[in-house]
Amino acid sequence: MVLFILLLLLVTVATVTDVARHKIYNWTVYPGIVLGFIANALRTAAVPAGGSVWAGLMFSLEGFLACGLIMLVCFVFFDMGGGDVKLIAMMGAFLGVQQGVEAMLWTFVLGSIVGAVILIWQIGVLRLVSKSFQHILLILRARSWVPLTTEEQLPLKRWLFLAPSALAAIVIVSKDIVTSGLFN
Repeated sequence: MVLFILLLLLVTVATVTDVARHKIYNWTVYPGIVLGFIANALRTAAVPAGGSVWAGLMFSLEGFLACGLIMLVCFVFFDMGGGDVKLIAMMGAFLGVQQGVEAMLWTFVLGSIVGAVILIWQIGVLRLVSKSFQHILLILRARSWVPLTTEEQLPLKRWLFLAPSALAAIVIVSKDIVTSGLFN
């Protein structure tokens, strides 16, 4: 349970700075990554049935690499922020591969929903549907992809805060984490 609370606190700090300053600071994630490794090493070493420090380190390393590499691909190809990459990698160091990837996917889903809600709120449902329909007709007439104009792209270039979505994702996967004994 201590690991869960520690992870929750680190992601809460990242959420506050992400919303307030559009930044997830290294002073939050780098110590968090190290703490994830140390905490999992200590957790597995304390297992009475012969747990080892190496098992905990491998658990963290696998989660860190899986989440971190997926996010690195997103950073390179999809204009993702570097702080988001390190935040999700930190979550992987705490949660391991299975729960880390699950939390990352929940983060993407929740972030997409929030982004769509913001887009609909700012543009309006009717205008968004009308513009989308007009663009689809333009593509059908041209029989090929027609890029959006600069004016049409502008509403899509909004800040998307992944840290709050990551915080919610941790809470969603925590019920499985706590009952599986990962944080006990």
